[in-house]
Amino acid sequence: MSSGVETGTITTQVPGRLDRLPWSRFHWRVVLGLGGVWILDGLEVTMVGNVASRLTESGSGIELTAGEVGIAAAVYITGACLGALFFGQLTDRLGRKKLFLLTLAVYLAATVATAFAFAPWYFYLARFFTGAGIGGEYAAINSAIDELIPARVRGRVDLIINGSYWLGAAGGAVGALLLLNTSIFPADIGWRIAFGIGAIFGLVVLLVRRNVPESPRWLFIHGREDEAERIVGEIEREVERETGQSLPDPEGSLTVRQRTAISFREIAKVAFTKYPRRAVLGLALFIGQAFLYNAFTFNLGTLLSNFFDVASGSVPIFYAVWALSNFAGPILLGRLFDTVGRKPMIALAYLGSSAVAVGLTGLFVAETGGVWLFMLVLGVCFFLASSGASAAYLTVSEIFPMETRALAIAFFYAVGTAVGGITGPLLFGQLIESGDRGLVAVSFLIGAAVMAVGGVVELVFGVKAEGQKLEDLAMPLTADDETGEQEPDADEERRARQARIAERTRRQREQQSRARRYRPGPPPGWQGAWREPPAPGVPESALDHEIDSIERAVRENEPMTARELHRAVGARYWGPGEFRKAVREALAENRIARHPRGRIGLPPGAQQQ
Repeated sequence: MSSGVETGTITTQVPGRLDRLPWSRFHWRVVLGLGGVWILDGLEVTMVGNVASRLTESGSGIELTAGEVGIAAAVYITGACLGALFFGQLTDRLGRKKLFLLTLAVYLAATVATAFAFAPWYFYLARFFTGAGIGGEYAAINSAIDELIPARVRGRVDLIINGSYWLGAAGGAVGALLLLNTSIFPADIGWRIAFGIGAIFGLVVLLVRRNVPESPRWLFIHGREDEAERIVGEIEREVERETGQSLPDPEGSLTVRQRTAISFREIAKVAFTKYPRRAVLGLALFIGQAFLYNAFTFNLGTLLSNFFDVASGSVPIFYAVWALSNFAGPILLGRLFDTVGRKPMIALAYLGSSAVAVGLTGLFVAETGGVWLFMLVLGVCFFLASSGASAAYLTVSEIFPMETRALAIAFFYAVGTAVGGITGPLLFGQLIESGDRGLVAVSFLIGAAVMAVGGVVELVFGVKAEGQKLEDLAMPLTADDETGEQEPDADEERRARQARIAERTRRQREQQSRARRYRPGPPPGWQGAWREPPAPGVPESALDHEIDSIERAVRENEPMTARELHRAVGARYWGPGEFRKAVREALAENRIARHPRGRIGLPPGAQQQ
């Protein structure tokens, strides 16, 4: 990606306008258009687990070994990692909509190709490109969801959309019962039809997705503010017609320096050096869930067949039960991520599933209770783990600047999945093939350990993002000086606390004592344009007083940066947010004007004193 070229500076209320929208048909279109692919992904990925036993049987037309099923899973995950990185940076550069259409097309073509597999190498190749498409989907879709859904419900919506993967998985498992029935379909045909059905469903999702707009947040940063305003305006008019009520005024605004593109180097520097704790958090969450999930997703069928003597035609029943336990987690626990909070709920999901996995290991080694007790405990484990896994995508999407959002999702997904998602299926597949319960139990314990690490890291480095605007969690890289400098990621707790204090202070500033605001004279040792407070009885608003101070400062100085102006008027002495509000009002009244390189001075034609 080439270096970005600035095209102008704008002040926009688009984020506030999107966040204050009530839930509407528009949001349902987003959920169906973008979330539908997770149902498709669940159908597709779990299908391999459902048919894994059939693929190892004579007469299947491909005849893989259990180890080769694990290799196919690893190849799929490798494709997903590389696809996430490749399509992720294109998503940040070219837009969310172009990429969530392109990646779905790649995904569908590769799925159809899988249905025609005739040899292991061909099966691996088709699975690689299927994975590449879904990896790109992870980056494009999660970034679009979080930028279109209001902050107050962002957590539960994101979790439910990601969790809908398991609804598709359950549907695929039930469908496989019919497709794997050799009295209806030959052994070498049923599993092929399964992949074809997934492609047909994907075409329906593609048609629905065409009605989902480009992210207005992405548009205004990339110099297309007119299009962003048009899209948000259309959404607002639709919501007002639907509700029959006028929308409240949006809160706050954002000033950004627009760019046609942002260099990969700048994105990487901000994402991975300015936010080291968030980077550790993202890796811990993704590695934990990737190892545990991919190990079971791709190998549960062979595990049940080899150790519990479950017939290949009956494996889908157990898959469906397991998948529904996964879907129940985000559905039942999702709202708590917006109310109780991200940090305690993510930690509970990771640490709780880790503890249950340890109990599952003991049950498996002792050969106690049979297959249904094993599935019951496995279901409890993944009821918790599924919420945590979905929250990993939500977390990374929220805590990095908008320009890096898709790439951050792609990076952490790729690295976390490369470490956990490739090693998990490979290790699990080989240990299952060994037939030794003790060795398989080791992989259970490894999964429990990496999930526990994720939970501990969340407790230490987790971000309290519930209800927060995306721009408050991580200011865009293109934010103008006037909006304030973004703090280094030195202490997430302190940052969240300061954000809450600032918001509370902003709401209360009109009730603050005028004596405190306008204490006579400048602060000790302060230099610059300082105006005495108005005489008693003279009607003058606080805002007028502040604007006059700013105008006087620019008349007495050459054009200066927002920070220099801040110092010149002694704005540090004002209440939080008053300086920025006064600057915006002064700009609107044409009492001051923007100059090249982000400087502020007198309007053209005005005389300097």
